[in-house]
Amino acid sequence: MIGLSLKGRLLVATPVLSDGIFDRSVVLVLEHGDEGALGLVLNRPSETALAEPLPGWAPLAATPPVVFVGGPVRPEAAVCLARVRDEAVEGWTPLVAGVGSLDLSGDPDVASAAVEELRVYAGYSGWSSGQLEDEIEAKAWFVVDIREDDVLTAEPDALWGAVLRRQRGNLSLYAAFPPDPSMN
Repeated sequence: MIGLSLKGRLLVATPVLSDGIFDRSVVLVLEHGDEGALGLVLNRPSETALAEPLPGWAPLAATPPVVFVGGPVRPEAAVCLARVRDEAVEGWTPLVAGVGSLDLSGDPDVASAAVEELRVYAGYSGWSSGQLEDEIEAKAWFVVDIREDDVLTAEPDALWGAVLRRQRGNLSLYAAFPPDPSMN
């Protein structure tokens, strides 16, 4: 049984997670309950331009206009987050901070009237029941509040440090943690 749901919060990787996809990652928790958790890594742009797999959606892409790696689970699955001008857009479900999920099976030409910008993630991050709580207890993640500009940031490579710098107390000091402490 979980305590409070972490849905809509950010998981910021601590130095404990110093290799792989979660090194310096910032994960938006999309779902969290007794069955486990699901999230998207917000700061892992790939080399693949969004126009390659989804040319119709590419004009709506947030900067940088590439596919992001949302996590190691089901990398063939596409998850889309979008900021919209009109919440009545078909296929859009609000999530957090003015952003929601968007069904990519719709017509991008129709959606373009209401969608301000979007980002597509290949794969997602997932935790089984109790796994995320165990990782937080092991100090692998900081749990912090989200800001609207975190989700579709134009500077994903700077997101980890930016989120940490704005935290109160000693947590903000982690933003200066060197990528390789042995080189310090």
